[in-house]
Amino acid sequence: MGTKTIGIRDDVYEELKARKREDESFSDLVTRLLEEASIDWREGFGTLSEDDADELEALVDRSREQLGTGMADRQQEALEALAGDDDDETA
Repeated sequence: MGTKTIGIRDDVYEELKARKREDESFSDLVTRLLEEASIDWREGFGTLSEDDADELEALVDRSREQLGTGMADRQQEALEALAGDDDDETA
């Protein structure tokens, strides 16, 4: 197997060196880090119990309601403020 020389910044080298295990080469380290980074994102799906999933869904629904209500209130306040500004300009 061949080798390649790559250039990396000093700070990246120091971070890699800090993560490198005693029995590891830099090639082994890079391979390990790449394997850790390529974990299938779908592995975590389906890990919530039905009760936990229902609770999470209810929490999200409540959060969306609060956000919607808060946004409607802020829009109304802004409209009222703008309407008040128009009154000041015409006086």
